[in-house]
Amino acid sequence: MRRPSGRRGSRAQRPDVPQGSGPGGLITPDDIRAKAEEIVSGVEGQVQSARPTLTYLAVGGVMLIAFTAFWLGRRAGRKRSTFVEIFRE
Repeated sequence: MRRPSGRRGSRAQRPDVPQGSGPGGLITPDDIRAKAEEIVSGVEGQVQSARPTLTYLAVGGVMLIAFTAFWLGRRAGRKRSTFVEIFRE
């Protein structure tokens, strides 16, 4: 597909096209690395701030599952348990 000849160099005029630090505004590998490091550092900060809350939620969830399993097992044991009477003469 051919490019219209009037569009050459129009990259800088369009605001929706990202601009890089390379020649002619091209995006370089260094630009990509810098943006990736920026994203990772932002995410790490959010994870560090949410970690205590997530820990408490995880512990609470495990305790709820353990209690539910204990309660259901105890209930099932009562339903199926055999009553044995021992008489002494």
